[in-house]
Amino acid sequence: MKITNIKVEMFNWKSEPWMTGVGMQFGATQLGVVTVETDAGVSGNAFLGSSRVGADHYAPALIQFLKPMLIGRNPQDIGAIWRDMWKANRSVSTNAIGAVDICLWDINGKIAGQPIHRLLGTCKESVPVYSSTAYWETTDEYAEEALRFQGMGWTAHKIHPHGNPMFDIEICKAVRAAVGDGMKLMLDSMWAYQYEDALRVGRAIEDLNFYWYEDPLVEEDIYSYVKLHQKLDIPIMSTEYAPGKFYGMATWITQYATDFLRGDVNVIGGITPMVRLCHLAEGFNMKCEVHHGGNSLNNVANLHVTMAVPNCEFFEFFPCTGANMFGLVNDIDMSGGVVHAPDKPGLGYEIDWQLLRPEYTGTAE
Repeated sequence: MKITNIKVEMFNWKSEPWMTGVGMQFGATQLGVVTVETDAGVSGNAFLGSSRVGADHYAPALIQFLKPMLIGRNPQDIGAIWRDMWKANRSVSTNAIGAVDICLWDINGKIAGQPIHRLLGTCKESVPVYSSTAYWETTDEYAEEALRFQGMGWTAHKIHPHGNPMFDIEICKAVRAAVGDGMKLMLDSMWAYQYEDALRVGRAIEDLNFYWYEDPLVEEDIYSYVKLHQKLDIPIMSTEYAPGKFYGMATWITQYATDFLRGDVNVIGGITPMVRLCHLAEGFNMKCEVHHGGNSLNNVANLHVTMAVPNCEFFEFFPCTGANMFGLVNDIDMSGGVVHAPDKPGLGYEIDWQLLRPEYTGTAE
């Protein structure tokens, strides 16, 4: 079997503007459907782009740099292909590398007649979901959202606050007071603080019995992460955008800079390195929590990884307004705050071509 073509079809992704955390803006953009075709008639798909940065930003480099190195190769040589694609990471984004890698895993699942998580080594059939907030103006709105999900039976909820340390503490207090002690709460400050404020907020949410403290500092500041880790008891989660991606993670472990590792198929460059990251964490008896993927099919790929490793506790629904869900006939079912392992070959989810075709804008090939 050989790869015969790679293309990116692009479609208007119409969505109302929204924002999260420290005011990061999202909205209408371009969704790319990446297709890797083979001479056996088996193709693999992935989505490219998010509601913040569209596929038109990533597709040209994918076609220029990745496509020539893949044509004629065996799509089952995933490890060798990923390593070669990674060597091009100074010229092409990890988002594009990840999309091609996901296509290859989709092909291999279809060949085997198995869901991807079965090829990776299934560890579980379901995990709880945590609702992950967008941006709200008031503490009352943050509290009301958490109560809504708690009322639907969800057991965990993550806050993206404003980036103002004292107001962020007030948000956390309001949400904890609203839901009581029966719901796990997390705070993702989205790299908003310097060390002193990160310490103040961390101590406050320790007193509120938060489950983890995510991304209080920029990941270039590993020196301050080490200091913060020494001062706080609450588990710290970082490495989502750590320099070096998979190859930069060992330093975070050996310097005691974080309690959890963090990544997703979009940012780290595919299913292949994401599984490796989880296994690296497992070797140190650490958790590795999978970040949202930025689009619906990336989240499906994340779901397969989550089910194939023992040390990922949750699945993230971000934002929990559903603004990142687009392009599939049926998206991931999160009813009751639980997701289940896919049971169809490959990625196992059907692209909604009827929805996308009227929004077609062009093909990179």
